[in-house]
Amino acid sequence: METQEIESDRLRILFTGGGTGGHVYPGLAVLSHLRSRGACEVAWIGSTKGVERSLMEEEGVPFLGIPAGKFRREFSLKNFTDLFRVAGGIVTSLYRLHRFKPHLLFSKGGFVSVPPVLAAFVLRIPVISHESDMDPGLATRIALPVARKLLVPFPESVEKYPIRYRSKLAVTGNPVREEIFQGNSEAGRQLLGLRKGKPILLVLGGSQGAMEINRLVWSSLEKLVKNFQVVHQVGPLHTEAAELKEFSHLDGYVAKGYFKGELPHVLAMADVVVSRAGAGTLWELAALCKPMLLIPLRGTGTRGDQVRNARLFELHGWAKALYDEPIPKERFLSEVRSLADRNTSEELRASLKSLDVRGAAERIVQLIQEELGKIPWNGTR
Repeated sequence: METQEIESDRLRILFTGGGTGGHVYPGLAVLSHLRSRGACEVAWIGSTKGVERSLMEEEGVPFLGIPAGKFRREFSLKNFTDLFRVAGGIVTSLYRLHRFKPHLLFSKGGFVSVPPVLAAFVLRIPVISHESDMDPGLATRIALPVARKLLVPFPESVEKYPIRYRSKLAVTGNPVREEIFQGNSEAGRQLLGLRKGKPILLVLGGSQGAMEINRLVWSSLEKLVKNFQVVHQVGPLHTEAAELKEFSHLDGYVAKGYFKGELPHVLAMADVVVSRAGAGTLWELAALCKPMLLIPLRGTGTRGDQVRNARLFELHGWAKALYDEPIPKERFLSEVRSLADRNTSEELRASLKSLDVRGAAERIVQLIQEELGKIPWNGTR
């Protein structure tokens, strides 16, 4: 739903973030909390080509499109051409924000959030930014000097920020979508044709899939299906892989490119989960107290955020993790089987309950309301 201006005499809050679902879904959870109260107008500003646009259309949220570029950690000519896209994004953001006239901008990070945050600074619109990972990404580092508040997931995150900015920090946890809690395990089994009585292993490789995890699962599959029914999200780019075709008819194995609307039901039925360690997925699994084995994205070309997320979850007893390169197949099998052990799984579930994930969105809404209360307002900007 593309819009350029919303006429209203109510408070207006503009959300931004995108590039991946991890920079959209948590912000959408906060937006939904605010919208359910009917106290303000909300909209989302993001890339015209990003996942955020289609998600806002599905949710009926007004969407303001901008061009977006990103900076890559490796050398690439695209870094040069994307400078012009970033500049175009800033100019377009200035126009969009001037028309919408938000009283506050809430940033969920990702490269697409940088132009709206800088535009908000120029227009003197208060910014609250939220970082999902253990330590700040580039977009958060850019937002930090101009944001009124920076919200972080863990108490341990605070020390990752410069001392001069720590007065801006608030520990809130990571918000998750309310629909994650609405899943039904029986509905999930029916959707995928699975039976009761045998544990279900769910394998998630992120929204794009992960060939490292895919190959590890395929090489272990004949042993895995002796103990589990295996549900495998291979990623939309890997549905034609030769290995997948080889195992697609194996009894007890179900492969899908990507789970979308059915994901809450799929999560509800899972007994054990193997996953990357992106913050969004981690917190959704934690919210449901799922025993999980994490295989974080690591190596050159990454900023190491998933490794740090995984190590923190492992340290607190919230998950198990593997970091070897390559990961030995027998060790992978051993760790997966151990998570199916009743004592181990119950210990992990008990530890995860201490996180209080479901309260994160409400804590963030309260901080937004506190910041709005500082704004002189008489129905206009």
